[in-house]
Amino acid sequence: MPPLLRLTDFILVLFFFIIAIVAPLFDAQSILPRHFYPKLLLDLSSRYAAMYGDYLVEERPHFFVGLVWMELVVLWPLSVVNLVGVLGGKGWFGRSCLVFGVSMTTSMVAILSELIGSGRASDKLLMMYFPFLGLALLAFVRGLVSSSSKIADSGKRVVFARKKRA
Repeated sequence: MPPLLRLTDFILVLFFFIIAIVAPLFDAQSILPRHFYPKLLLDLSSRYAAMYGDYLVEERPHFFVGLVWMELVVLWPLSVVNLVGVLGGKGWFGRSCLVFGVSMTTSMVAILSELIGSGRASDKLLMMYFPFLGLALLAFVRGLVSSSSKIADSGKRVVFARKKRA
């Protein structure tokens, strides 16, 4: 495996690990009843929202709640699957990474469009969200690279024997 691909996989392992932990413990607080969480996690989430001015976490607009549901139902399981895939060297990792990258990129574009378009987001808040867009794009490209290399490997010509004509 080329060194750049190994570095990319290392970065993605950290990213998938963060998503696997943050999604159920913090992001899900936007959609699940608050009594499911210990006071410490509720306080951390409130402190984050106040420190960064994250009005999406505080106000919970409907589109944001929908994206959080999608994150819990699709992205969270995919992050766990991707961890297994990359650490286990599974052949399907590229495809699941591609699905994760496309889905996460779509969510991040919607969130960042709201943050930038509303004019309510501070630079500090934008700098909190933009790395997630970059990492989602990295997952997307990583999925494309592994998919295109498999296509290139399987693209070898197969020559069939021809019947001789009289």
